Amino acid sequence: MRKPMIAGNWKMNKTPAETKALIEDLKKLGNKNGADVVVCPMTVSLAAAAEALKGSEIHLGAQNVHFADHGAYTGECNAASLKELGVEYVIIGHSERRQYFGETDETVNQRVLAALAAGLKPIVCVGEVLNERQQGITNEIVCKQTKVALLNVGEQIENVIVAYEPVWAIGTGLTATPDQANETIAAIRGAIRDVFGDAADRVRILYGGSMNAKNAHDLMAQPEIDGGLIGGASLSAEKFDGVINF
Repeated sequence: MRKPMIAGNWKMNKTPAETKALIEDLKKLGNKNGADVVVCPMTVSLAAAAEALKGSEIHLGAQNVHFADHGAYTGECNAASLKELGVEYVIIGHSERRQYFGETDETVNQRVLAALAAGLKPIVCVGEVLNERQQGITNEIVCKQTKVALLNVGEQIENVIVAYEPVWAIGTGLTATPDQANETIAAIRGAIRDVFGDAADRVRILYGGSMNAKNAHDLMAQPEIDGGLIGGASLSAEKFDGVINF
């Protein structure tokens, strides 16, 4: 059995003070399914989040990490600094990073390796755009993204989480049907199995495309879906509660 995970990607929202306030509200929530709950604030809010999370079972994640240990990379943050702050997980390769900041499958792989080397657990995002879905090449796209992202990961594969995010469903209110999401995640797991064998059965694969309280139960009922990477619904304790307690 793979333990479910519900991770909140807060994107560029919540000041340090707002981060602390939201975490205090989240700490009051139940967790009837025993999921790993992760919150991923902005980098500038990570220290405040780490302090607020002390004594809590909620885990801390970051939204990005650079692949270099140090150097002239203005505006970036290295894995060692995240680790020192108490970060456990880091989102890598989100479609917004690919679209707006030029990340590629190859640089995603470099970031994954840097995160693992520092003892962080990557949440690696893969997903197709709408015309790729319409052309029937979704599985080809996401399997390639997955295999490149995981090059040279080796025995650390079980410390990797993959998040399938159909780009056309992020922030749009559109959602893949449970069957569509399950089918694509099964294909991703097959791609992992091609390289890593039976370890694929122990890799958690999340769905992230407008998952919310209304559809979380049906999505989580699918056998291949191990959790969710949640955007807008994670910015409110009430809305996030509906996903955590799917």
